[in-house]
Amino acid sequence: MAVIDPVTDAPAPSAAPKQRHIPGELGVWILIFGDMSVFAVLFCVFLNARRSNPAQFAHDQAALNANFGAINTVLLLVSSLCVVMAVRAIRSGAHQALARRFIVSAWLCGVGFLVIKALEYGEKISHGITPQTSEFFMYYFVLTGLHAFHLLIGLGVLGGLFALARKPGMSKGKFAFFEGGACFWHMVDLLWIVLFPLIFLVR
Repeated sequence: MAVIDPVTDAPAPSAAPKQRHIPGELGVWILIFGDMSVFAVLFCVFLNARRSNPAQFAHDQAALNANFGAINTVLLLVSSLCVVMAVRAIRSGAHQALARRFIVSAWLCGVGFLVIKALEYGEKISHGITPQTSEFFMYYFVLTGLHAFHLLIGLGVLGGLFALARKPGMSKGKFAFFEGGACFWHMVDLLWIVLFPLIFLVR
């Protein structure tokens, strides 16, 4: 319905609708939603298994060191913030050196996550806990291991973003790739935000 100008009694020109910017490319979002769907199915399978044997799952869960998971949560949250700041720096068009520093910071947080995860696995194995120990620990190693694999891929993606940020100029297509890589890293972070309480905290 046209808006009437009260002065001229003529239809007032309508404001052009703002276009919503979707970061990244369609292929990246298909990959992200596909990955998240697979994890959602695995989470449901885990919850169903826990419901069938709650006492055993609670007993095994008590053997986990939630401090490891909490530190890793902080590391990934900080890394996601660094990636956000890197995208903003690139978007400004004049702070690519700053963007590279943010990407390196995010990459180091990701490496720190893997180091702590290795310590956590080492602690479990040293106490004789393996995927064959119980159903709970089978899910624990599968879910956290699958997430760690995605984080390894994410570290490679961050390396690609760093290489892009080193170039003097960035085309629209390359910036879309940069945003897509950032979205993939955020997905890895989001999966852990769900996985940590599901495995370590929820009773």
